[in-house]
Amino acid sequence: MAETRSLATPRAGIWPWLALALVLVVLDQITKSLILDHYQLGDATYIASFFNIVRAHNTGAAFSFLADAAGWQRWFFTAIGVGAAVFIVWMLRSHVGQKLFSFSMACILGGAIGNVVDRMMHGYVVDFLDFHLGGRHFPAFNLADSAITVGAVCLILDELLRVRRARVTEKV
Repeated sequence: MAETRSLATPRAGIWPWLALALVLVVLDQITKSLILDHYQLGDATYIASFFNIVRAHNTGAAFSFLADAAGWQRWFFTAIGVGAAVFIVWMLRSHVGQKLFSFSMACILGGAIGNVVDRMMHGYVVDFLDFHLGGRHFPAFNLADSAITVGAVCLILDELLRVRRARVTEKV
């Protein structure tokens, strides 16, 4: 009978998770390339009453943190992204059998690398998803940011489930 491998088996190792991160990086870069090819900085396309496609450049971090700095932040945030990527790969190797944790880490890894690529190539991160309501706009973001957010939410969920399992085990 043929042996089947799931993402959780130690034999599969970290490769499926690295593949997921790579897919996220590729999709992120494709979407950003489409924006760079078809939009000028500041251009926007109305999609719905709460959503536009825009072209924005973010030289800072989340919510444009340090965007107005003198340029050193490009290398600072690149170094943080590279350091995070190395740490995440180490964490993936250490927790191969934990599906939700590894999924979370792969999403964060793909997003971090996607934004590091932008910083290295352009000196800024390309953002294009613009949600708004009542004249107020949430800061524009991209697929990499979305992957990081999904990964962070799943990481919190994984920890909550781990704590819950530990409490159930203590009661038994």
